[in-house]
Amino acid sequence: MSVLNDDSIRELFRLAWSESQAGKDDAHEEGGFVLCNVDGSLAVERWPRGAQNEIFVPPHPNGKRGDLTILATFHTHPNPGLDYQQEPSLTDIRAVRDDPHLSHSEYEGEYVIAAESIYRIERDGRVESIGKTHSLLHLD
Repeated sequence: MSVLNDDSIRELFRLAWSESQAGKDDAHEEGGFVLCNVDGSLAVERWPRGAQNEIFVPPHPNGKRGDLTILATFHTHPNPGLDYQQEPSLTDIRAVRDDPHLSHSEYEGEYVIAAESIYRIERDGRVESIGKTHSLLHLD
């Protein structure tokens, strides 16, 4: 089961996409951790606002934030056009693949939300196109 099956997570992805100001002069990356609460419900902890084409991932020792397990990570790629890559970059892929703290079996990968599509970087570095951003996030 994917974290995208949860309506509240899709809503928080939609909010991050909106807040990233896609296609505007002040476009910047937004992202966060998708966490599993002790009762099994899901929550999102947002990362600090990123720059135009990068974002800082807070420490997450042993695949956790506090006592909560990280199930997924996500960030936006809000800069459309030929000067910017919409799909996950090699840096994005390496950050997931080479992070020993995200190698646990509950981690389903990093979602990259771009204007046209949402991608998932698997733990082994493979990239999968999940679907169209507008339909998955119910954007108008």
